[in-house]
Amino acid sequence: MTDSDALGWRSIADLLGDHRGAPVALIGAGLNERSLTPGRCDLGPKAFRAVLPRFSTYDVEAGAELNTRVHDAGDVAVKALSPADAFEPVRNALAAQASRALTVLIGGNNAITRPGVHALGLDRVSLLTLDAHFDLRDTDQGLTNGNPIQALLEDGLDGRRISQIGLAPFANTRRAHDKAKAAGISVRTARDCRDQGLAAVVKEELARLSTLAELIYVDFDIDVIDRSQWPASPGARPGGVSVHDFFEATRVVGAHPKVKAVDLTEYDPSLEIGDLASLTAGRWFCELLAGFETR
Repeated sequence: MTDSDALGWRSIADLLGDHRGAPVALIGAGLNERSLTPGRCDLGPKAFRAVLPRFSTYDVEAGAELNTRVHDAGDVAVKALSPADAFEPVRNALAAQASRALTVLIGGNNAITRPGVHALGLDRVSLLTLDAHFDLRDTDQGLTNGNPIQALLEDGLDGRRISQIGLAPFANTRRAHDKAKAAGISVRTARDCRDQGLAAVVKEELARLSTLAELIYVDFDIDVIDRSQWPASPGARPGGVSVHDFFEATRVVGAHPKVKAVDLTEYDPSLEIGDLASLTAGRWFCELLAGFETR
């Protein structure tokens, strides 16, 4: 029994530990170099773990208690590495958890998505992103947090096995949109998410992707959330999805049996207003586990 159990408060943090046989693993990957928007995304994993004791394992709306053990596999030492140099360490760290039903990668900037996808095998995986941006910038000047999707296309990932959800107006270029359409990527805008409901859009795209690949990787670029509710990403814009809808969609992702790995990227604790960002990231993890427990 932990001290929190004795006090009647069992937190999400109590689920984490050196649980070798756990169905879920957590890895920190605080990559910060070669970011198009300067910040401190390297602080994300530490701030994320620090907030978890503030969340109970009990969901009063569902009347359910979370009980899934999570193996904390620690952090990959990538803070000072370029995306190119971080590729192998991140890929290997996630691949080492291949026996798990779900692995959660906490960034770090969005450049961690590429090695995360590779860890599952390009020939076996589909990719779903919740992101305000296409991340289809050219790679001729090197890898950054602005081109992981472009890099994956160049690596050989079939664009038809990519769904991008939450694309924001006046935050992207026509060229990027044309690239996405030419590659066969399914593009769902922020307006689509408002009109149809984010969770409904995510369900549709997960169903589509599941027919095309054995496994699904989900990139939660958290700047998809409206900036008024999520100020802790330089790329977040007014008019993004609501945090409530983000949580609902997260639970849908966690429940899908083919989702093998997810990441949370572009979380910059240095831009905190109060504890808003950390509490949002912590609640996201709770929703992910709640969805997972329904598998």
